[in-house]
Amino acid sequence: MKKRTVVWPVLLSIVLLLSIAIFGCRTAPADPEMVYTADFTLKVIETTDVHGSLFPYDFIRDKEAPTSLAQVYTYVRAEREVQAQKVLLLDNGDILQGQPVVYYSNFEATTKPHSTSLVMNYMDYEAGVVGNHDIEAGHDVYDKLIDEYNFPWLAANIVRAGTDEPYFKPYTVIWKGGAKIAVLGLCTPGVPTWLPEDLWEGMEFKGMVDAASKWVPIIQEEEDPDILIGLFHAGTDFTYNRYTEDDPMNPNASELVVKNVAGFDVIFVGHDHAGHNYTVNDPAGREVLILGGLNAAKTAAVANIGLFFDKKMGKWNKKISGEIIEIKELAPDPDFTAEFAPLVQEVKDYVAKPIGTFTETITTRDSMFGDSPFVALIHLIQLELTDADISFVAPLSSDAQIKEGEVFVRDMFQLYKYENLLYTMKLTGKEIDDFLEYSYANWFNIMSGYDDHIINFKKDKEGKMIWNERYSSYDTVTRYYNYDSAAGINYTVDLSKPAGSKVEISGFSDGRPFDPEAEYVAAINSYRASAGGGHLTKGVGLNKEQIAEKMVSSTIKDLRYYLMKWIEKQGTVTPKAMGNWSVVPTDWWHRAKALDYQVLYEGKR
Repeated sequence: MKKRTVVWPVLLSIVLLLSIAIFGCRTAPADPEMVYTADFTLKVIETTDVHGSLFPYDFIRDKEAPTSLAQVYTYVRAEREVQAQKVLLLDNGDILQGQPVVYYSNFEATTKPHSTSLVMNYMDYEAGVVGNHDIEAGHDVYDKLIDEYNFPWLAANIVRAGTDEPYFKPYTVIWKGGAKIAVLGLCTPGVPTWLPEDLWEGMEFKGMVDAASKWVPIIQEEEDPDILIGLFHAGTDFTYNRYTEDDPMNPNASELVVKNVAGFDVIFVGHDHAGHNYTVNDPAGREVLILGGLNAAKTAAVANIGLFFDKKMGKWNKKISGEIIEIKELAPDPDFTAEFAPLVQEVKDYVAKPIGTFTETITTRDSMFGDSPFVALIHLIQLELTDADISFVAPLSSDAQIKEGEVFVRDMFQLYKYENLLYTMKLTGKEIDDFLEYSYANWFNIMSGYDDHIINFKKDKEGKMIWNERYSSYDTVTRYYNYDSAAGINYTVDLSKPAGSKVEISGFSDGRPFDPEAEYVAAINSYRASAGGGHLTKGVGLNKEQIAEKMVSSTIKDLRYYLMKWIEKQGTVTPKAMGNWSVVPTDWWHRAKALDYQVLYEGKR
C-alpha cells in the first residue's frame, strides 16, 4: 500500500509560522481587516459636539443649515474610496441635545428608533463616547441607545454606583489592515456638578487622569494594540472656571491625561467647542497629537497615521499628523439626504405646530445689559409654575430672537436652549444676596467713569481685551448663560461698586420686606441648582450636601415643555420687562450699553 503525501498539515504549519513571524504570538485572524496586506494610511475622522446637527436644515430657524452630518458623510464616503487608505469614524459626544430633531426623538417619538442611531449606523461609525449633554437626555434615552447603536458607546470613567464596573463600555478594539487599534473613551467628570442626580442615578463619575491611569495598562497588557487612541469628551483648558491641574475631578482634563499617562498616540477632544490641533509630550517624552473639531459639524478633526510594517521587528512604525476639515464647503451626500427625507419632513411638521401669539418681538441682546422682556417672560412663567418667592434666570443664548406674531414649537428652542428641569430650593435672604453678588461681579465690569465697559471682558497681561477668532467676538469673564438676574424682589446694581458690594435689595416686588435672616423659596433651573456656574458654591458658599438639603421640588419634564404649555394656555402673550431691577449710575449705564452693544454684536471696540 502506497503512503499518502502529507500536504495540508505541512501547508497549515507554514501559514502558522508565517503568522507568528509577522504578528508575533497573536492568533491568526479570520477577519480580512486583521491580516496585514501592505503599508497604508489610517485616517481617523472625529466629529464632536454635533448637538443635533444631523441634517442640513436648521429646524429652529426654519432654513437650510451650512453644516451637518450629511456633509460630513460626503467627506467620509470620499475618503473610504481612496486606495491604500483605511478610515475609522469616531464621535466624541454631545449629539443628543441642540436641534429639535434630537429633542423629538428623545421625548416625543420615543417608540421609534432614535434619529441619531439611524444616522450614525448609516454612516458606519465604529465608536463613540458619551457627552454630558447625552447624559442630560436621561436614562430612558441613553440606555435605549446603548442597544440601538451598531458601535460601542464608551466612557471608562462612568461606573455603576458602589462598584468599579463601567456603566458604558470602557474601550473598544478595532482592526484595520492588520493593525490593532484600541480606543479608550472618557467623559468629563463635571456631570454631577451640572446635572441633577435623577439624570445619572446609579452612576459614579471618576477623574479622567485616574481612569486613564487604570485602563491604559489594562489595554496594553490584555490587547497589546499597535495604536492607542483617546476619545475624550472634555476640553483641554484645565484652568477654566478656576480649576487647577491638581484637582482629580477637573472637568477639562484631556491635556492632563496626556501629561500624566504614557502610551497614547492620538487624543481626540471635545466639549469646549474650541477646535484643536497641537502636540503635547507624555511622561515618556513622546509627542502625542491632540485633535478636536468644532461643534454643530462645522469641522471634522482628522488624524492621518502612516503605518509601515517592520517585518524584522514584527511591529508597525507610525507617522502621525493632524488636520481640520471645513465642512461648510461640502455638499450634502445625495443618498444620505434621500434616505432621511421622510424623517426630516416629520420633524419639520412637528416644529411648525403653532402654540400662541406674541404681540412684541423679544431678543436676548437686551438681556446682556439689564432687565429685558426676554428673560422677564421666563421669570414670570417660573414664578407662576412654582409659586416661589423669587426666580433666577439667565439668557441661554447671546443672540436669540422671537418675532412678534404667531409662535411655533420651533421658537421654544430659541426661548430656552437646554433641557433643564425646573427646581425650587430654600435660600436665606443673605444667600440670595450672595448669589446675585457673584452673578453681577462676573457679569458687569467695575466702572470708574463714563467711558468704561459695562460687560466684564477678559483682559490680557497688557489690559487689552482678548479677541476670540472662533466666535468673532471678545471673550468675557463668564459666559452669558451665567448672567443670572432675579425676579420677585426689587434691587439695584451699582456699576461703580466692587465685587461683593454691587447689589442693593430694597424688598419684595409685592411689598413684603426682605429679611437677610429669613428663608425663602427660589425657582431655579437644574443646571444652576446642581452648582453649574458656581453661583451656589463659589458665590453662596454651599457644598453639594448643603445644596441637596435645600431642595424642595423638581419638575418631571424639562422647563421648555412647561414654557410651551404656558404659552398655549395664554394664547396671546405680551412680553414686558418686569422693572424690578435697575443699573446705576443711569447715565453710565446708557453710555456703556451703547458702547458694548457694538463690541458684542458688531465686533467693534
